[in-house]
Amino acid sequence: MLEFAWPWLWLLAPLPLLVRMMLPPASGRNHNALYVPFIDQMENAVGGQHSLVGRNSYTGFILAFIVWLFLVAAVTKPQWLGEPIPQQLEGRDLVLAVDLSESMFETDFELNGQLINRLVATRIVAGDFIERRQGDRVGLILFGEKAYVQAPLTHDRKTVKALLDEAQIGLAGKSTAIGDAIGLAVKRFQKSDKKQRVLILLTDGTSNAGALDPLVAAELAAKEGFKIYTIGVGADTRLGLLGAFSGFNSYMQASSNSNIDEATLTSIADKTGGKYFRARDIDQLAEIYELLDELEPISQDNEFFRPIESLYHWPLLAALLLAFILLLFSFKYVKEG
Repeated sequence: MLEFAWPWLWLLAPLPLLVRMMLPPASGRNHNALYVPFIDQMENAVGGQHSLVGRNSYTGFILAFIVWLFLVAAVTKPQWLGEPIPQQLEGRDLVLAVDLSESMFETDFELNGQLINRLVATRIVAGDFIERRQGDRVGLILFGEKAYVQAPLTHDRKTVKALLDEAQIGLAGKSTAIGDAIGLAVKRFQKSDKKQRVLILLTDGTSNAGALDPLVAAELAAKEGFKIYTIGVGADTRLGLLGAFSGFNSYMQASSNSNIDEATLTSIADKTGGKYFRARDIDQLAEIYELLDELEPISQDNEFFRPIESLYHWPLLAALLLAFILLLFSFKYVKEG
């Protein structure tokens, strides 16, 4: 959309007309020069009356007035406003730590009547959660026997989701190093200047590997001032051999006990001001991530900016070009006169 930053300067547009109407015309003769009574006839003979910028030519005045209009248009500062663009708001730094230990192969989640393993369920729900984190920087840590950064903190949520989708069970080893995953997040958050920093740790087992104790790591996280939300993934029952092949819930057999160390996960969350959740099926897992959206609200893009492109140089260029043309004809008139 075209607009003028200083539209009131258009009041200067009729100034040349007012000057021409109100002031007396300049004398066409130089009184200090020799008077030649037949000068008019000489001008007619050389075409002075018909010259573009001659004394009696209105065409020259009109062109000069157009030059003036172009100059006025330039000083009114014309500019083009682009389409409104959502302004990127400052959110929080959020790291998702996902367990890739061997137990994530357990197929105790159901989606559309089909049994899926815990990692697939995590990809589906956590991937949607990542895509919704508008305004946040999101990172991804994968851990098993070891922990490593799969994606650093970034606003490129699509890439983080793609890297999560490519994660494979056993890639980081068969065991579970929860403490090392938290410790790695502490290192990443130390480089962050954001006030709000959140770690979401998802696991289905007990910490049985790594150099750092989970509770010690949680204390380090608390000193750094970021929250940890822990999610225990896995049903209270597991499939028997027949159930694994048939896909029917009627073949579910009770497990002797859950492998999830809920006491440790709860303590980790409590030490940092976070919360522990238990996801026994994919619906509960989805509800947990929706609750996390409420606990750590997504930045709302309610502010917009419109790119502005300045256009003053175009009327200025047109004024200079037209003035140059008038100057050429003026020289021609003087030479002919």
